[in-house]
Amino acid sequence: MDEIKDITKLKQSLRVAELYFQDNLSQIEIAARLGVSRPTVSRLLQYAKDNGLVKIQIVNPLVDSQVLSKQLSDKYGIEFHVVPNNYGGTVSIQDGVGRYTADFLSANVQAGDIIGIGWGETIHSVTKQLEEQDVAGVQVVQLKGSISHSQEKTWAYESVNELAKAYHTHPEYLPLPVIFDNQVTKEMVETDRHIKHILDLGRRANVALFTVGTVRSEALIFQLGYFNDQEKAEIQRLAVGDIFSRFVDENGQIVSKEINDRTIGIQLDDLKDKPHAILVASGNRKAAAVHAAINAHYTNCAILDQSLAQLLLDY
Repeated sequence: MDEIKDITKLKQSLRVAELYFQDNLSQIEIAARLGVSRPTVSRLLQYAKDNGLVKIQIVNPLVDSQVLSKQLSDKYGIEFHVVPNNYGGTVSIQDGVGRYTADFLSANVQAGDIIGIGWGETIHSVTKQLEEQDVAGVQVVQLKGSISHSQEKTWAYESVNELAKAYHTHPEYLPLPVIFDNQVTKEMVETDRHIKHILDLGRRANVALFTVGTVRSEALIFQLGYFNDQEKAEIQRLAVGDIFSRFVDENGQIVSKEINDRTIGIQLDDLKDKPHAILVASGNRKAAAVHAAINAHYTNCAILDQSLAQLLLDY
């Protein structure tokens, strides 16, 4: 009986901690939502801390971001850029990382480059801040399907259009669901001449711009109508996140061949051959997926916010 009580309390503490630290609800708001008193919420938060469910991390703004970048490069053996807080006068951490990445692209994209792009809010934070460039012959292509069964914003078309506009080119769309209902349909579609051209262009892209996703219930990929409850539960049990909507474990290995075979877009192993495979991420909850992407050599350049960088250093 005591063990059941402990498990129940652990679950309650975890729920309260998620609402407080991740959803930014006040203790009073949490108490009202869960139907408990505010002192009970306070005790559950303390219980979560005492039992290791919550770890408070203090980011020292006096630690130079360049120092963090070098420490991460030494640890992982790839190029890192740690973005200072409020970079370029931005208010949000995500927009700071987006602005830095936009500046990075401006300084590094060269004439004739092919830029392959993912989608999501993080990527949109880059493209919406990218100013028009005077670089000739750049091509822009989507590296994964861009249609969903939901009204949820993926920012897929906005991002590829903004990127193409900045480089005065026409975007190459991949106007398909990123995950099909069955493998046979997906493989038939891939034989279409136009689709094959887009996929081939994506493989030839020498610059890949992408982020990683989490497997939390509110993750964007789970809001798009691709998965049933059983598939979602399996993914959450086995994966730490997704890269181009391909779900991976902590070592960057695909966790479900069946789901992966229904997914259209760049294969993760193709990222290993990119001269510039640029992973952009902000937020501590992405640490496990970033770590997996680096370990599997899917990226050779990572652009992160300071807090995520510090967490990754200690990972």
